[in-house]
Amino acid sequence: MVLPLRRLRFPLVALLASALIGAPPVPAAAQQEEPARAIWVDREHLVWSAPAAESYEIRYEGGALALTPDPDGLPPGLAERFPHLAGEPVFRVGDGPLDSALRGKVVAAPVGGPGTPVQLAGVLDDRYAQAATELPYGPSFTGGVPSLRLWAPTAKSVRLRLFDGVPAPDARPARVLEMSRDAASGSWSITGTPQWAGRYYQYEVTVYRPDTGRVETAVVTDPRSVALTVDSTHSQLADLSAPEATPAGWRREVARGLGGDPTEHGITELHVRDFSRDDPAVPSGDRGTYRAFTHPDSAGMRHLRRLAEAGMDAVHLLPTFDIATIPERREDQRTPPCDLAALPPDSRRQQECVAETAGSDAFNWGYDPLHFDAPEGSYATPDAQSGAARTRQYRRMVQALHDNGNRVVVDVVYNHTAAAGAGPNSVLDKIVPGYYHRLLEDGSIARSTCCANTAPEHAMMGDLVVDSVVHWARTYKVDGFRFDLMGHHPKANVLAVRRALDRLTPQRDGVDGEKIRIYGEGWNFGEVADDARFEQATQANMAGTGVGTFNDRMRDAVRGGSVLDEDPRTQGFASGLAGDPNGAPGNGDEAERAARLDDYTDLVRLGMAGNLADFRFRSASGDVVAGREVDYNGTPAGYAATPAEAVGYVDAHDNTALFDALMHKLPPDTPMDQRVRMQVLAMAPALLGQGQPFALAGSEFLRSKSLDGNSYDSGDWFNTYDVTLRDSGFARGLPPEPDNGATWPLAGPLLADPAHRPAARDMRTTSDRTLRLLRIRQSSPLFTLGDAGRVQRKLSFPRSPAGVVLAHLDDTAGEDLDPARRGILVALNPHPEPQRVELPPGRWAPHALEDDRLEIRPAAADLPPRSVVVLTR
Repeated sequence: MVLPLRRLRFPLVALLASALIGAPPVPAAAQQEEPARAIWVDREHLVWSAPAAESYEIRYEGGALALTPDPDGLPPGLAERFPHLAGEPVFRVGDGPLDSALRGKVVAAPVGGPGTPVQLAGVLDDRYAQAATELPYGPSFTGGVPSLRLWAPTAKSVRLRLFDGVPAPDARPARVLEMSRDAASGSWSITGTPQWAGRYYQYEVTVYRPDTGRVETAVVTDPRSVALTVDSTHSQLADLSAPEATPAGWRREVARGLGGDPTEHGITELHVRDFSRDDPAVPSGDRGTYRAFTHPDSAGMRHLRRLAEAGMDAVHLLPTFDIATIPERREDQRTPPCDLAALPPDSRRQQECVAETAGSDAFNWGYDPLHFDAPEGSYATPDAQSGAARTRQYRRMVQALHDNGNRVVVDVVYNHTAAAGAGPNSVLDKIVPGYYHRLLEDGSIARSTCCANTAPEHAMMGDLVVDSVVHWARTYKVDGFRFDLMGHHPKANVLAVRRALDRLTPQRDGVDGEKIRIYGEGWNFGEVADDARFEQATQANMAGTGVGTFNDRMRDAVRGGSVLDEDPRTQGFASGLAGDPNGAPGNGDEAERAARLDDYTDLVRLGMAGNLADFRFRSASGDVVAGREVDYNGTPAGYAATPAEAVGYVDAHDNTALFDALMHKLPPDTPMDQRVRMQVLAMAPALLGQGQPFALAGSEFLRSKSLDGNSYDSGDWFNTYDVTLRDSGFARGLPPEPDNGATWPLAGPLLADPAHRPAARDMRTTSDRTLRLLRIRQSSPLFTLGDAGRVQRKLSFPRSPAGVVLAHLDDTAGEDLDPARRGILVALNPHPEPQRVELPPGRWAPHALEDDRLEIRPAAADLPPRSVVVLTR
């Protein structure tokens, strides 16, 4: 039985801004027998607000260690490692047999009195991490002989269960073998024979569990599994260099990354199943699978090729590691029990039918990791769902995308697991209970991400993250990594990933490591907010590292309001705030709308400058300000040190797609041809600005999710992606009630109106115009200046009417980067009426790729309504 996936939402600190991206809820965690309020941070120090008593001790099976109050508190080094514990009462721990103490129940207590369970992560790192982090884990092969290693320092024993053939979920092992413990690292290992290669295995881990208060034996897969059975019941001793895992030509394949300047590579965000599920040019058995990408003449691959030729050449795949909530056998995947297409466009019945199979169908975003290092099985064809055959199909997909002109970015989710405790989807917590997850002061697991938060600040969880990223880079030769909820990682952990990638070379690893891209969600919230536990990998903290973070500032300015607004009609720069009010009370009166439009226009300007903290420009008020001085909900808007550190976007897989957001925000009677113009206008700041452009796959042709604001488990029906332009996905019924029911009164009339459903010609027009903007970006290096100093010298925003953005890229300032022209002017007019603008000095003409009819005078131009205009001189 798989768990349903539920996506919670959290604001950033002091913001009502950025939504999180899909992950599963878990059932209520098993409770500690009592709260674990004592925290053993290293061999010599324990933090504990103890009850008054004459003397204290740490009790463990067979003995005790003396505790002595330490009035000096945590030493500086420990206070830096554990800032949330600074100032708390501290005890010195007496000498004793540390290994014995850590391999059973541990309590801190007054001598002779009742105790409190002890959190052990700190002392485990102090005792074992130095040796443990130097070792390889999971399966490895030396001269064809396989070995296994598992880190389980608190375990009393670990045994290997070895199977013959492909085992059924409840199969008995052919052999059960004792593994050897290394006292220095706390790891357990075993070396087999060449005949073990390809065999399936599990571990038996006997360990004390704080959540049950008992020593228990868990049967568990390898957390470092590289290959698995269907539905991940068993791991495989797979040699991924063997022929069964290696497609022809693989050893010549090289991951080139996203180049020296990532901003030269636009990113389209794609779901493996969505991509081909409705593509008639893909054989039916390959639809929704890795193998769909190997059909170069399919509609989907031809479309990706067109995007790549226009500069949007990076394909960001939603999670493709082993996912907990998708049944992998096709016969186990349920489909909605009704004729969805026959139902009215505003019916609630579609979402009711979809809900009946949610969690047991073939669709999920996939933000619920089960095993980090093995590909998801539901995306493999049935003949390749077990073992290393998945690896072969995944590698062939990467090859096919590379051959198609596309780079491959994988979405990685290390900030939480699908489950903890003893449940069926728990892995790490069965092996070292209480270590891999971040515990709160009472010993409960933090769940601010939605689920069981991991703790990459702990040495071996951080080591897992680094090893896993390197594994994906070397094994699958992908070109980049997008980190889910990266702000829940320490900055040091992400930089360790960066250093490890930098060491990979094309000659040795098939990877140009220095060019592998890293970007992620730099949100600041939860128990780690404001660097409470470590310096986080948040937007502002990652400035100067080259690691990208999503620019929610520009997103909210373009769309209007926040992705968390209760009323989705709040208007923004490209959704009607400029002269096209929709009457929603939340938009305020005329003066309030004008003030907000000025603020949003400044955020758009700053976003087009790469959201640089130090970039200085003339704001709507007339004052010259730096990016860090522009306000974004009480925080500095500008945070990046280089354009590559800002990923510019207006929609992604989470929240409403751009078309759906504009459907709510533009006046209901807005004609479809004008909605097309506003869709292109909304995408233009990201596509024609500095920074790295990013878009949800399909927004370039009006993709809709029928107004669903959270389609993580909304099935195929609400997640359609149709590059044949037969169906945009709009008007497929009221979106699922749990996350959208409050907006049904607004959504119903919009869905019911046939004028709101895009026709194929509308989708084609939008696609053509979006590709035009991409080609314009590609036509000049002035759109990818790459360096903050160049941006400051060459980019300015001349005075313009309220709500209009003029971005002047002046190639006469500083070095000559574009010999073909002296400058470029990008003009964005969101008004429903023409706007006259004054032009910078020079002889301006429409860009060669411009398609709007323009009236240009020597010093002025008339911008058409709702237009994106590009001029050159």
